Amino acid sequence: MSLNLLQAWQAAKARLEAAGLAGPVIDARLLVEAAAEATRADIVGDPYRALTPEQEATLEDYLTRREHREPISHILGRKGFWKIMLNVTPDVLTPRPDTETLVEWVLRDFPERAAWSVLDLGVGSGAILLSILAERPAARGLGVDVSEETLAVARDNAASLGLAGRMALLRGDWTAGLEDAAFDLVVSNPPYIASHVIETLEPEVRDHEPRVALVGGDDGLMHYRVLAPEILRVLKPGGRFAVEIGYDQKTAVEALFREAGAADIQTLQDLGQRDRVVAGAKKPLET
Repeated sequence: MSLNLLQAWQAAKARLEAAGLAGPVIDARLLVEAAAEATRADIVGDPYRALTPEQEATLEDYLTRREHREPISHILGRKGFWKIMLNVTPDVLTPRPDTETLVEWVLRDFPERAAWSVLDLGVGSGAILLSILAERPAARGLGVDVSEETLAVARDNAASLGLAGRMALLRGDWTAGLEDAAFDLVVSNPPYIASHVIETLEPEVRDHEPRVALVGGDDGLMHYRVLAPEILRVLKPGGRFAVEIGYDQKTAVEALFREAGAADIQTLQDLGQRDRVVAGAKKPLET
């Protein structure tokens, strides 16, 4: 006898709870919706709609993968971020709500019709850069990443969002080869987890996220030491920057940017009241 939507959701929730997973209610709903090609409204308004045998088999596969701690974003191949939906693969870091803190700061004082140039270092899925471009139609951006596989994901996301015409992509090592004073805004979410911490992370991150997007060296600060002076180099006078940080890296990262000559340095907290983004500006030219 076939499962209906309500039964499928209840059974999925019970399995994920038994596996000790956090957020089993939401995970179960998302997996049922995807497997059954249903919406949240369908589960509420048509709960007795039967799943086909093929849909039941798909749901079984999804649940087994989730029980083995594969991230929902990898199972479904997509993840919502800010106001956009992104394709996600194991080649990119799954976008997280904490990173929206950076986007919010940028947009707060970013004139809607200003033709700003934006550089995203370590562009990944394109989450940060595409969120900015989607909100600011006169802006143009360049995303840089060391991985061609990662750039392919960002390219697909730009195309699906209709933003490919305003975003260029470059395979490279941070700012290597970029001109001085070329950008109005530089953003980055670099790898910032100390090497010895990686094995203590949740399996969803430790076993499924790309290590190159996680590891920040012995103390987690390896990339900021490179980025701080280089971000100031490629910023136009008066241009701004924002970089994501680990919750305990505020003092060290602020110091690196201060040493590089940045002005107006501040640290922003995420919704959990944790230090999350160091932002600032390049000093304007003296008149």
